Amino acid sequence: MGRKSALAGWLRGLDAQEIRGILALRKDAADRRPHSLPALADELTTTASVRAAVDGLDQACRDVLDTAVRLGDAAGVDALAERLRCNGKASRAELKRTLGQLRARALLWPAGDRLISSPGLRLLEDEPPRRITPAPRAPRVGVRNRGSADRAATAAATSTVDGVTRLVELCDVELVACRTGVGLRELRRVAGVLCADEALARLWVELAVEARLLAVDDGRLVPTSRSDGWRAEPPADRLAALADAWPRMTWTPGRQRSAAEASADAGDRTRRGVLEQYARLGEDEAYEHRDEVVADLVWTRPAVHGRAATEAALVEAESVGLVASGAATALGRAVLAGEAGSVADRFVPPAATTAHLRPDLTAVVAGLPCRELSAVLDLAADGSAGGWRFSGASVRRALDAGHEPDALLARLASVASHGVPATLERLVREVARQHGRITVTPVACCVRAEDPVLLREIAGHRSLAQLSLQPLGPTVLASAKPAPETLALLRAAGYAPTTSTAEGMPVVERVPRRRVEPPAVVRGTTGGWRRPLTGEELTKLALALVERERPRPKVVLSPVESRRMGTVRLLRDQSLVLRDSEVALLAEALVTRTSVEIAVANGPRSTVKHVITPVDHAAGNLKANCAPRGEHREFLVGHIRSVRAVTSV
Repeated sequence: MGRKSALAGWLRGLDAQEIRGILALRKDAADRRPHSLPALADELTTTASVRAAVDGLDQACRDVLDTAVRLGDAAGVDALAERLRCNGKASRAELKRTLGQLRARALLWPAGDRLISSPGLRLLEDEPPRRITPAPRAPRVGVRNRGSADRAATAAATSTVDGVTRLVELCDVELVACRTGVGLRELRRVAGVLCADEALARLWVELAVEARLLAVDDGRLVPTSRSDGWRAEPPADRLAALADAWPRMTWTPGRQRSAAEASADAGDRTRRGVLEQYARLGEDEAYEHRDEVVADLVWTRPAVHGRAATEAALVEAESVGLVASGAATALGRAVLAGEAGSVADRFVPPAATTAHLRPDLTAVVAGLPCRELSAVLDLAADGSAGGWRFSGASVRRALDAGHEPDALLARLASVASHGVPATLERLVREVARQHGRITVTPVACCVRAEDPVLLREIAGHRSLAQLSLQPLGPTVLASAKPAPETLALLRAAGYAPTTSTAEGMPVVERVPRRRVEPPAVVRGTTGGWRRPLTGEELTKLALALVERERPRPKVVLSPVESRRMGTVRLLRDQSLVLRDSEVALLAEALVTRTSVEIAVANGPRSTVKHVITPVDHAAGNLKANCAPRGEHREFLVGHIRSVRAVTSV
């Protein structure tokens, strides 16, 4: 007998309560609504169901199950105890506990003195376990002031919102390569631009991709159409979107290669497991040692929680503001409940509308800037983690985009909490004075200037040798490179050229902005199309499965009843006109020799009624005695149109 048949046979020996326990622990099989215990055995032994059941085991249960699979037909309680060196009382008790857990999940069940393991099981460990891995010390819990975790998480949550915002803005103006993920070198470059470490930059990339703010397009990260609306939202709404995205990220925490592309890892289960562990605490409780929490998770669900990945997931949770000071924050609990938006405003300050423009040519914002403030500062300053910094190149960028110096200073003054400092105004005026003294006209191409001395200086500049500049006149130089390359090289050399059309009309440069549609949301398929069974439905299903396997009493029909049922079947096959009740009445008359009134077809539209006492039935003919004379006649059953009971002949 195969192991699947052995499982079905073992299930038949269980009561409804035990079957319900198995269904509750193996809900993936229960949700398919098996119609019998053999069908339940089929569901319990599918590859996906066995894998899901094994993934829910603690390390001790995995040790026992792996040893049982290695022993095969020789598996038994004594053999397991000997192989795993269960010599003491405590180890014997642990073996008994693990066997109970495996039996409750229908992964290992008794058959006499043997233990049979579920078909489809594979070895769980590379090396055979030498003993049952003992459970680590339970994480110690201390008392914390209610709300202290929320206060401690504010800085981290604000930093994450700011970092992802700056990352999206960076991808809007610079090429961030991403083919099979963001490579390590590119990740280091992005981290340097954003003034963050590599791990934090990787987290920001993955949060932005999971929240559908960035997408991979033509080998680079590009903002999606969704990102514009997200950047315009208040900081609290931006944080809620990122917090909701974090438990859905499937890439393994702590991996060196960023997984901006689709991933089949189980990182989402690792992250959710960490958050659920902390959410089990009371609101005024906190874990004292994070190492104990990690060790407990690794032992409780080793298939989901590796030590390195769990530690990295915990660091991520703290960076997003879901965990702080050894406890789950209100935001972390809200994420598990799907209500992050209801508490996010407690973790980030309102968006700032003004900035402090300082004499050292920097701009500092208290908190997160609103989109309008960011847009004004980005006109003429370069953003960084510490704020913004004005320089000649950044001011020149604003003038290249068509902004007049007076208008630019007016816009800066509109967002300056303490006015525009004199040093910044002088910088803008100086860059504006030099701006446009040189123009590049696309002929292929010409460099023009009103100052012949300036043109001679440019023609002799060493860094511009590759342009092969040749004088065409006192105020015109011919370049061997196209206009865009000539502009770039002149600006790199420290000049501030502008561009114009062939007719000499100035051209305002606009930075092209790319947008892609966010990828479609991929829904999980593990739950199937049916809703999960409730506890009451599990009980009803268990009772129905057990009741269906219960032996039924055999019904023995009397000879008369057996003959009546056979006659009914024959008459039903031979007549397409009579109703079921008329067929039963005619069969009763034939068996009991009682009289009935029949109407027999006589031509296409008429019938003749006869009161008969049937005496025999063969080959579609009904033999009967007709009243009142008792003459013997035969009638075709197919010609009988109706049958009625009579009280007397």
